[in-house]
Amino acid sequence: MDDDAAGMLAALIEGKGEGRYGLSGINQREHALQAAWLAERSGCDAALIVAALLHDIGHMVHDLGDNPAAEGIDDQHEQIGYDFLRHYFDTAVTEPVRLHVAAKRYLCAVEPDYSGRLSADSVLSLSLQGGPMDERELAAFVALPYAPEAVQLRRFDEMAKVKGLATPAVMHFLPYLREYLTGGDQ
Repeated sequence: MDDDAAGMLAALIEGKGEGRYGLSGINQREHALQAAWLAERSGCDAALIVAALLHDIGHMVHDLGDNPAAEGIDDQHEQIGYDFLRHYFDTAVTEPVRLHVAAKRYLCAVEPDYSGRLSADSVLSLSLQGGPMDERELAAFVALPYAPEAVQLRRFDEMAKVKGLATPAVMHFLPYLREYLTGGDQ
């Protein structure tokens, strides 16, 4: 895919990334960069690094404000982000993005201490997103092709909320974006 799409995505993170990230003391850009940097430092492939960078893009492209969860609204940012990104990327990037909320629900069901490690904004949104999965939902989730990547992305998501953490700039991640920009699943 071309530099125009990579530049547009980088500009979206730079421009719309000033929005507050839920109840955390960081903004959307900081959260995206921290998640991508964690994926990179963990040795993940480029697709998961891109997914980590863009996993919350749905928050940046909807018009529901900075914190709809505080108003009792599930913004369904994972689906909005998936719908936006599928025009640019294949499933190796889009499916972990689409599934990262389901991965939170999964982890809350299978790891007894996971919900206790959630940030205040994640606890609030979890209640709007259906809470921990039941047995039927668990079985369906683990059968999905990108479930392991979504779980890994979710772990980066939870760790990427550190106020003042120095990370590389958006431009650092442009080569990953360019590598995986494909024209999507059209």
